[in-house]
Amino acid sequence: MTNDFSKGKVWQNIIYQSIPLMLAQLVHLLYNVVDRIYIGHLPGTDSLALTGIGLAFPLTTLIAAFTNLFGTGGTPLFSIARGAGEEERGEKILGNTFSLLLLCSLIMFGFCYLLRRPILYLFGASDASYAYADAYLKIYLIGTPFAMLSTGLNGFINAQGFPRVGMMTTMIGAVLNLILDPIFIFGMDMGVSGAALATVLSQLVSCVWVLRFLTGKKVLLRIRKQWLKVDWKLTREITALGMAGFIMQGTNCLVQVVCNATLKRYGGDLYVGIMTVINSVREILSLPVSGLTSGAQPVLGYNYGAKQFGRVCQGIRFTAAVGIVYTVLAWVFVICCPHFLLSIFTEDGAMLEAGAQALHLYFFGFFFMAFQFTGQSAFTALGYSKQAIFFSLLRKAVIVAPLTVLLPRLGMGVDGVFWAEPISNCIGGLACFITMYFVLYRRLQVGAQNG
Repeated sequence: MTNDFSKGKVWQNIIYQSIPLMLAQLVHLLYNVVDRIYIGHLPGTDSLALTGIGLAFPLTTLIAAFTNLFGTGGTPLFSIARGAGEEERGEKILGNTFSLLLLCSLIMFGFCYLLRRPILYLFGASDASYAYADAYLKIYLIGTPFAMLSTGLNGFINAQGFPRVGMMTTMIGAVLNLILDPIFIFGMDMGVSGAALATVLSQLVSCVWVLRFLTGKKVLLRIRKQWLKVDWKLTREITALGMAGFIMQGTNCLVQVVCNATLKRYGGDLYVGIMTVINSVREILSLPVSGLTSGAQPVLGYNYGAKQFGRVCQGIRFTAAVGIVYTVLAWVFVICCPHFLLSIFTEDGAMLEAGAQALHLYFFGFFFMAFQFTGQSAFTALGYSKQAIFFSLLRKAVIVAPLTVLLPRLGMGVDGVFWAEPISNCIGGLACFITMYFVLYRRLQVGAQNG
């Protein structure tokens, strides 16, 4: 394959980008999911240790939100600059993104570390679950700069046509995490603290890998000292486009906080633990369609910059079709095997019993997520930041969060929390996709015909 995405079949370029990216995201997911699996099977903790990890999710999601603000904002601009042959601008975008990620990571570490106690209680911690959440978080936060730099800059490797190298970024760290987790958690009897330490060390290795490649000779456009000084005009462009990814993760943080607090009120620590497992299952099952649409973004952006509008339309159609087929199959799998999915994370009988019903409710109509992913990806890849931001806000902040609070009060109890997600997937997903079709796709078709 070539680094020029305007050549060859569009679907092949997308697959070539997406498969290594899916594997990279899968391996990256293992950072946290493997922690949850080990923690869920710690002897003598019931579901409390898993609940404690779940309470830390909103903060880790908030860190991911700021990573997206700069990473997913800089990468599409970088791809468009490459497609237009503006290499100096591309390197300037890369250098500024590095500086913004580093500065933000240091601020996030200080803020979250100093205020973790009141924040965790705000997020729904009880006295029993707080001990586990604090033990995990105070070590995990040390790795904030490593996590933000490795994740935020890895997209620039993929955007230059090196998806296998990008895959190795997370694979190296995740394999190390797999090795260190049992050593620290069980062998050294560190429990949740051991899980956090293994993750931090793994993120450090991934960060070193990314920085060595992006400053080396093999990459096409690299990090250069002359572009590290923050350009505030360029920063506004990066953050404007990255705001969609920031809001998507930021609203995820909001929803996690609201869900944990509501579940704590109506169901107690048990249901906070169940939501931790459900979030883990969702991350796993969403990964292929997320990887596909993420892999399509540099291809769409490059062809858009090269004014190959027909190829952009082909890419959108391909990602939508594959995404819908996959999410339907994933939904069927959840319906058929809820206990299997739950048992990966816990042996607690009460959690398995109550979790199966919650899983069925939460994943109802899961295929609507494909519409959201496709529309959001197209808007982001082509620089339509306002639309991308609006639909990020619509699904989570406007629909999910209010329903999570409202439905339990209407007599649905904890079931209302789990119903909020499928309702938002249907309304928000269809609204995003239909708008993308009329606002963006139809115009691209006309441009392809005129060109």
